[in-house]
Amino acid sequence: MGREVVQPPQQQQQTVPYTVEQLVAVNPYNPDILPDLENYVNEQVSSQTYSLDANLCLLRLYQFEPERMSTQIVARILVKALMAMPAPDFSLCLFLIPERVQMEEQFKTLIVLSHYLETGRFRQFWDEAAKSRHIVEAVPGFEQAIQAYAIHVLSLTYQKVPRPVLAEAINIEGLSLDKFLEHQVANCGWILEKGHGRGQLIVLPRSEFNHPELKKNNADGIPFDHIARIFPILG
Repeated sequence: MGREVVQPPQQQQQTVPYTVEQLVAVNPYNPDILPDLENYVNEQVSSQTYSLDANLCLLRLYQFEPERMSTQIVARILVKALMAMPAPDFSLCLFLIPERVQMEEQFKTLIVLSHYLETGRFRQFWDEAAKSRHIVEAVPGFEQAIQAYAIHVLSLTYQKVPRPVLAEAINIEGLSLDKFLEHQVANCGWILEKGHGRGQLIVLPRSEFNHPELKKNNADGIPFDHIARIFPILG
């Protein structure tokens, strides 16, 4: 549920406070809501919630009011968008950020991180993220979100994952990995078994991705809805 926004005095007697989502829906091109949207980004960070629509609205307003752009806020929006992968949120947000801003060092780093995630190069991702802790650690839950994405990617390919492959993908080793696996076995249906030699294999839950025979025979729809988020006027 979105944060309530206090209305101007002349409107307080007529209406109850709007949520941020309602402000975006009613008047997404009104620059007066820009401070509320910036505050809402910070609330998403502190409360570990997420609103792509509100963040896209803020980026659009920055296009019309470039002198009011906060690069710190933009960076937080992009980190939250990375955390939403495999959804295409990062690309949607980046589309609305001017090229001159993208050339700043912190944004070039985030673009590189995005590329590593999209191509499944998790070792390079974690190495690069370690060099940029000041950017990603400002957003709680970042590491856990990327680990969940990495597991999703592995599940598209593997029925059984070798322990070293999993360790590299989620950046956990040793006793910490043992505890993580115990939790997944107890709560997520993972199974541990011995592989060749002394290696350990992690059997992931069956899905239509790692077991194609489970795939439903439904025609896949084309996801145009995220395009409408960038160009709501087309909707």
